[in-house]
Amino acid sequence: MATSTIPVHTPVEIVIPDCCNIGVVFRALIAANGAVLAGVLLRTSELRVGLQEFVESSMLIELACLSSLLALCGLRRIVRTIPPSGQRAACALVPAAITGAIVHFMSSLEWLWSSFNNLTALKGMVAAGLLGILLQHYFELRTRAFSPALLEARLQALQARIRPHFLFNSLNAVLSLIRSEPRRAEDTLEDLADLFRVLMSDPRSMTSMENELRLCRQYLSIEQIRLGERLQIVWETENVNTDVLRKAQVPVLLLQPLLENAVHYGIEPSSRPAVVQIHISRAIDRIQVVIVNPYYETASANAGNHMALDNIRERLALLYDVEAQLTTTIARGFFEVRLRFPYVTSTP
Repeated sequence: MATSTIPVHTPVEIVIPDCCNIGVVFRALIAANGAVLAGVLLRTSELRVGLQEFVESSMLIELACLSSLLALCGLRRIVRTIPPSGQRAACALVPAAITGAIVHFMSSLEWLWSSFNNLTALKGMVAAGLLGILLQHYFELRTRAFSPALLEARLQALQARIRPHFLFNSLNAVLSLIRSEPRRAEDTLEDLADLFRVLMSDPRSMTSMENELRLCRQYLSIEQIRLGERLQIVWETENVNTDVLRKAQVPVLLLQPLLENAVHYGIEPSSRPAVVQIHISRAIDRIQVVIVNPYYETASANAGNHMALDNIRERLALLYDVEAQLTTTIARGFFEVRLRFPYVTSTP
C-alpha cells in the first residue's frame, strides 16, 4: 500500500525589525540623525554652519525616517511568504522609495527647498537605502546575539523545573491520591504532562494570556497537593475580562517561573499557611502582573532566585526591547515582582 507524505511547512523567519517597537524607533532615529550630522559636519568647514544646516534638514530627516518605520511596521505584520533575502531587500527599498518621494515633493516647494540645494532625489534614495540595510543588519545581529542567552535561559529553566525534589514530591502526592481520589490523581498527572510539554517548546513562541494562566493554575494545583493548606492563592483582576485574556499574546512560560519562585522561596520555608497574591490589570495598551509572596532573607539569598528573574528579563529584552519591564521590591516582609509588557493581540 502506498504511503502519503504530509508536507511540513517551516515558518518563514522574520528578519524585518519590529519598527512598531519604541526601542527600535529610538535607535533608528538616533542612527539616522547621527549619520546625517556626521556627513554635514564633514562637508562644511565651520561647526556653526554645519549645525545650522543639520537643524534645517531635520524636518526632512524625521519625516523620511518616521514614514519608513511606519511602512516597515505594517509590512512586518503581513509578511508570511517573503523569504529573508526579500525582507532584507525591502528594508533598503522601502526607505529609499519613501525618501525619494518626499524629496521629489519638497523640491516642488521653492520656499522650502532653498535649504536643500545640495540634495537630489537620487542622493536621498541612496543614503536612505544604505542606512536601511545597515540598520536591518544591526537589528538582525542583535537578535542573533541574544540567542545563546535565550538558549541558556531555556536550559536553566528546564533544570529549575525538573528539580528532583519537586518531581519526587509531586509523584508521591499523586501516589497518595491513587486509591482515595483516583480522578484527582489522573488530573494531576495530566497537569504535570502539560507543564513539561510547554517547557519543551521554543521559548520564543507566543501563547494567549488565557493559556498561560491556565498553565499557572495547573502548576499551583500540583503544588497545593503537596503543600496543602500552607499554600494559599489569591487571584485579582482589574479591567481584564475573558476576551482580553483570550486575545493577549505573551511568551510561553512567562508567568509560571515567577509563581514557582514565589512558592519555592515564599511558601516552602514557612511552617504556617502563607499567601501568594496575583494581581492582573490592563491600562489601555499595557498589561501589568504583580505577584506578592512572603519574604525570607535566608531562602531568597539563593542565587537561583536571581537567575530565574534574570532569565525572564533577557527574554523580555529580546521580545519587547524597552517596552517591557520587570522590577522587584522588598517591603514589610513581602517580596513583590511587577511585570509590565505591551498588550499585543494575535493577528487574524
